[in-house]
Amino acid sequence: MTEPTVSPTAKATLSLMLQTLADDDSRERISVGDLLAVLGDRALAALLFVFAVPNVLPVPPGTSTILGAPLVFLAAQLAFGRRPWLPALIARRTMTRSDFAALVRRIGPWLARAERLLRPRAIWLALPPMEYLVGLVCLLLAIVLVLPVPLGNMLPALAISMLALGILERDGIWILAGLASAAASAVVVSGVVFAMFKAAIYFATEVLR
Repeated sequence: MTEPTVSPTAKATLSLMLQTLADDDSRERISVGDLLAVLGDRALAALLFVFAVPNVLPVPPGTSTILGAPLVFLAAQLAFGRRPWLPALIARRTMTRSDFAALVRRIGPWLARAERLLRPRAIWLALPPMEYLVGLVCLLLAIVLVLPVPLGNMLPALAISMLALGILERDGIWILAGLASAAASAVVVSGVVFAMFKAAIYFATEVLR
């Protein structure tokens, strides 16, 4: 496995690391395991962002379920203070380098803008034990994201993305914003689930009787 090199004079931001991997023409395909290796000790929060942020954008139906499985594993590891690890079934999943490059081009401008705003502050919110609480929130959001709930992917994915960047850059303000987004997504998703439940009850009692 060949790892791309980053210039020692350049700041190794997440956007730069992803772009370097996307530009590595020695690879035909890029696996989840490649991302895990390249991102190193930053892999846990970085991969949470990488798997969450596509769901913030309009994606084909079923995408959230595919991307949600790695999110559940990664968020659980953050919650319990474990090193980043993924089962071989997930780690071996690949996409073509051109598809990966297209994804990086799509999220790159948003990520670059976010990185200009991120900086270490209220660091205690991004360190254990608060880090574990953030991981637990991400785990609950990832489970919601996997479920086939209408409107159940964009807001949870946005919250996970913000929390992941907050942990990655030790920015407690972004973590607070991510927790606010998580609360908003909980309200919206619970409202949708309640409406679906009421509709099912009405259908069973009024239509089928």
